[in-house]
Amino acid sequence: MSWGIELWDQYDNLAIHTNKGIEFLDKYANFIRDRLAIETEYAAKLRRLVKNYQPKKKEEEDNEFTSWQAFRKVLNEISDLAGQREVVAESLQLQIIQGISLLSKTLREERKKCLSNGTILHQNLTTQLAALERAKRNYEKAYRDSEKAVENYKKADMDLNLSRAEVERYKNIMTAKIQQSDDAKNEYANQLQKSNNLQQQHYHELLPEVFNRLQELDEKRTRGIREFIISAADVESSVAPIIARCLEGMVKAGESINEKEDSYKVIERYQSGFTPPGDIPFEDLSKMDTLDTSQESHYNHVQSSHLTVKGTISANKIKKRVGIFNIFGSNKEDFSDLPPNQRRKKLQAKIAELQQKIQQETAARDGLMKMKVVYEANSSLGNPMTVEGQLNESEHKLEKLKMDLKKYQGYLEKANQIPIANNSPQANRTHSMNNGHRSSRHSNGSTEDNNFDGDFHPDDAGSLSRSDSEDNVAQIQNGHNNNNNGSSASPESGLGTSHTSLPGSGHGSTHENAIGEDAYYETEMEPLQPLGTCRALYPFEATSEGSIPMNEGEELQVIEIDQGDGWTRVRRINNTNGWDEGFVPTSYIECTLYA
Repeated sequence: MSWGIELWDQYDNLAIHTNKGIEFLDKYANFIRDRLAIETEYAAKLRRLVKNYQPKKKEEEDNEFTSWQAFRKVLNEISDLAGQREVVAESLQLQIIQGISLLSKTLREERKKCLSNGTILHQNLTTQLAALERAKRNYEKAYRDSEKAVENYKKADMDLNLSRAEVERYKNIMTAKIQQSDDAKNEYANQLQKSNNLQQQHYHELLPEVFNRLQELDEKRTRGIREFIISAADVESSVAPIIARCLEGMVKAGESINEKEDSYKVIERYQSGFTPPGDIPFEDLSKMDTLDTSQESHYNHVQSSHLTVKGTISANKIKKRVGIFNIFGSNKEDFSDLPPNQRRKKLQAKIAELQQKIQQETAARDGLMKMKVVYEANSSLGNPMTVEGQLNESEHKLEKLKMDLKKYQGYLEKANQIPIANNSPQANRTHSMNNGHRSSRHSNGSTEDNNFDGDFHPDDAGSLSRSDSEDNVAQIQNGHNNNNNGSSASPESGLGTSHTSLPGSGHGSTHENAIGEDAYYETEMEPLQPLGTCRALYPFEATSEGSIPMNEGEELQVIEIDQGDGWTRVRRINNTNGWDEGFVPTSYIECTLYA
């Protein structure tokens, strides 16, 4: 089936059809561009939605609830979903839009060339037919003139009044006209043969070749549209598995919500540790003067220890009500105005904060010391005296932090001497420890019982801590060894894997060794909240202890920013033990911190 044979006389219609086909290709390109814009806008709005609903700093304390943790996982999945929509938009731009533009340009140029050749062929045929028509007219005129000359000669020959010379003249005219007629006839015959040959070649060879070329172009255009539509669907299919995993992640996040665990955490957060008030004794006014002083003191004790439903009255005396979000707010340094349970939690949080600051300051001090050593070895790199002032300031800050830590550890030791209610979380943990076992909760939400023999071993999901080499030396001298090997845990020296210095994190906690192995330090190991996200620019092989490998383009959570040593602490979510944490080179990642 060929256009050159079947449509030999449809030149104009084929020209119009091929032009409409290319215009349709451009129309499909515009459709893909509009869809690309929608995908890009959708991804941007999803990212804006995730950013708007990221937990605020004032809401960080609520992140311990499973419902809040599940919501944060949903936000992460939505962010990944937005990334996949961006991948779709980028693929449509690179694979479809550019391909259509190139194909459309090629088709237009080749169509123009074909139509130009067809126009030249038509002009040549028209010129030849016009020459044939002129030759035919000349032949017709010459033939009529020759017939008229013959008729005139016959009349003259029969006319007896004409002289012989006059008759001879008519004869010569007849002969000339007959010769002209024969010449015109021969010319007409030649032009007719040329026209027939050209016309046959035109309609059987030259023009079919042009039409067949137009047919190839149109089929190429149709085939291109088919491939582009399939490619667009393939682009969507390529991200479908990742989108499905995002949806599975949302489902798992929803299934991870545990209402009983959240209720327990509410109790642990707000339980004061006081015992409920006893019965109020009857006051006999007639015997008011003979009331026993012990009974009066008992009544006063009941009144002073009574708590309202909202927890707005302290243990010593009635205080002014405060907002619901500041139930246990405290302005005292030792938090002595808070209920026992809340006081212990505040002190433990303060100690953990101080220990973290000590680790960071120690790492900064170690970096300055290394810099000073380098400057002393090579003065061309810098003046070591410029680092001396910074070292002194760092030593001063470190000493002050250690004094504050010792002070708050003393506060906590005193707070632990206050009896707690039998139904409080701390009492429950103390009871379980007295039975020789400790129940610890992993980061993935599972619990397990461990034999407690005085040495606490960290969970598999424990966090990594930064360098504290100098702090270890000082604590060893005081009888407290925070690191079994006594060496630096910085990335440069091997990145030792010790727990973050939180209360109850086991060996490596100066708090535990300073005041004894107390039940209150066996608290749940809560993960550090991410400061942002990062993307791996290059692959990284973990060659030292404490570092973790990563693949190019992998998304990770930033747990601790670079402290000047060239390493950043990150977290990778997995399905085995909850997450993996470790250090990666800062120059290998691109960070995006939360606002």
